[in-house]
Amino acid sequence: MRIPHPHLTRLQRAEVIALVLLVVVTLLFVTANPGNTLQQAQNRGELVVAMRIGNTTYLPSPEGATGFEYEMAKAFADWLDVDLKIVVPGRFDAILNRTARGKVHLAAAGITITPEREAYLRFGPSYLQITEQLIHRPSETGRIRTIEDLADRQIVVVSGTAHIETLRLLQEMHPFITWEEIPRADPEELLRRVWEGNIEATIVDSIELSATQRFYPGLRAALDLTEPKSLAWAFPKTTDLSLFNEAEAFFVYLKSTGLLEQMLERYFGHLDVIDQAGMIRFLREARESLPTFEPLFREAARQYDLDWRLLAAISYQESHWNPNAVSRTGVRGLMMLTLATAGELGVEDRLDPRASVFGGTQYLINLRDRLPERIQEPDRTWMALAAYNIGMGHLHDARAITQRQGKDPDRWLDVMEYLPLLSRPEWHSQTRFGYARGWEPVQYVQNIRAFYDVLNWLAAGGELGRMPSSLQIMDIFPRGL
Repeated sequence: MRIPHPHLTRLQRAEVIALVLLVVVTLLFVTANPGNTLQQAQNRGELVVAMRIGNTTYLPSPEGATGFEYEMAKAFADWLDVDLKIVVPGRFDAILNRTARGKVHLAAAGITITPEREAYLRFGPSYLQITEQLIHRPSETGRIRTIEDLADRQIVVVSGTAHIETLRLLQEMHPFITWEEIPRADPEELLRRVWEGNIEATIVDSIELSATQRFYPGLRAALDLTEPKSLAWAFPKTTDLSLFNEAEAFFVYLKSTGLLEQMLERYFGHLDVIDQAGMIRFLREARESLPTFEPLFREAARQYDLDWRLLAAISYQESHWNPNAVSRTGVRGLMMLTLATAGELGVEDRLDPRASVFGGTQYLINLRDRLPERIQEPDRTWMALAAYNIGMGHLHDARAITQRQGKDPDRWLDVMEYLPLLSRPEWHSQTRFGYARGWEPVQYVQNIRAFYDVLNWLAAGGELGRMPSSLQIMDIFPRGL
């Protein structure tokens, strides 16, 4: 018997064609969207992060990028096993807009959590508390001490920042407050303009002032305009929480392991160790003396695989870049080598700049290599510097005390807390090498880190500029504590 062949009506054929097209479109969509945001980032092998260039965020340089936000973002990319791709929009509000539109995976730019921003952005865990501060340069109109003193003042702020929201709230209660917004600027630029006297006042986050006033001595906060606020990463506010949830897990890891605390100490724990006079002198010497010895630091750094700016910072702390420096204890030269250390290194003339720089660099490398392999960078370098100042024996004593107190002897953040105890009888009597001025290596290392930061800033395009005449150079500089 013949089975009749079904004949499709025109309507049925149209329905079949529509179904086939739907299947094809669905397959194309699935192919083009191979998963959620986290899976897409991992499939492409990159995490795209919006940043801004600044002392507290991201400083690119030929020798390698640095910065607190950069280091956290790099650690998150490593956590995801992908590369980090950094996008730097020209305006702060562009960072927020690109993030909200999903053009980047997240923004790591020192972003304050505010109610207005929470309407269109999703914020990750807070990692730092700040206050918004008004910075001004006293003039013939007098100092700013209260909100009422803001009447008829020239206040300039960066467009798109949380400071605009703060000013609007203040203006509701104090209508006399006015301000000017600049789109293509950054906090450091406005602080510099205040320092130079080109504008009267600006508003920055407290961490921005702390990180920048080293470069512009004399800057001070006139008013705290807000209660403490939280900084956090910003994400697109979508229903896809895959990457956001992974970031939350990442921050749980950072906080529970102490890594976040270490990063905060690394970038912000030494910001106030150099006084105003000391920083003015350093900036002057960086302009006048450093160029003479920079080729030596660069050559030694290449030979021993170090950053020349670190060597320069050590040398400044030791001798203020004076090749003929001699201390009361007999150490000499740019790197202030002892007679015994110079003999071990084969340095015949400690006052010879080249011999001193290469000898001091070799000594630092030797100390670093003597530390347990498990100590990671940058703690390894900070501890080697402490040993450069106080001796390896006393450093080991301090590490032993640190361990007995239940802290980590391999973390500089912990060891620096217990080094000063070496000067107290109840502690140094229990050690192998006895008494030491344990506070000195702490100050020594923190000073070097501060100088190193400034040299990094200069390498990233910072300007020495002309110091205001109101800031007098003083010959007081703290070497040690």
